[in-house]
Amino acid sequence: MRIFGKVFGFIIGFMLGRLFGGLLGLWLGHIYDRSQGGGSSLFANAANRQRLFFNTTFAVMGHVAKASGQVTQNDIRVATALMDQMQLKGEARREAQTSFGEGKSDHFDIKEKLRTFRMIAMGRRELVQMFLEIQIQTALSDAKLEPSEHAVLLVIAQELGYSGAQLDALLARWQAEFKFHQNGGSTNKTTIEDAYSILGLSKDTSNQDIKRAYRKLMNEHHPDKLVAKGLPPEMMALAKNKAQDIQAAYDKVKSERGMR
Repeated sequence: MRIFGKVFGFIIGFMLGRLFGGLLGLWLGHIYDRSQGGGSSLFANAANRQRLFFNTTFAVMGHVAKASGQVTQNDIRVATALMDQMQLKGEARREAQTSFGEGKSDHFDIKEKLRTFRMIAMGRRELVQMFLEIQIQTALSDAKLEPSEHAVLLVIAQELGYSGAQLDALLARWQAEFKFHQNGGSTNKTTIEDAYSILGLSKDTSNQDIKRAYRKLMNEHHPDKLVAKGLPPEMMALAKNKAQDIQAAYDKVKSERGMR
């Protein structure tokens, strides 16, 4: 029986908040001990975390796709393209399709689903952001964002610990990225404004801050790091593509500024 997390959590919690803090720390420590325990726990190993990430991703995608009133052919194409990009076949593809269908159901409880997901993603901020970005990509699949889609994305973001302002910043970056792909992924055709937007920056950002933001973004979207934190290996291609887009935007900005 693991008790290190409980003991450590109680001590730290008690120091910060006396008895109430100690009890809260004890509870959080219990969760930690369970996550480090044997295979009987739902979140005990990486394989379980990856499967839950996989299924939750496609279920919430289905819910986002339905947000505008009905699932369109374009929504289905996006989900299918994502499955193709991940090279899903056989049972894995059927599992993704089943989860997508679950999310379209009128009885789908998105908040409960996200709370379960949040439990496996504790301390894995990069993983959570990757999840949110996939849902943003789904909503922007037709190049426009309906108010109902934005409302659903806001629910998802807030359940995962993001503010409305943080969501809007991510949306701006993804809208610029969408335009980048409309241009065939060509750096030459991408405007410098879009390149800055993909990096979440503006033209008056200093060279030093641009380099710092670039390193941070690449660190957040490093495929190997994300897989180690619970991203299913099938989704590594998504992280690689995102990293390539960040690199292309950075190269565009560097060229424009004459940076080394």
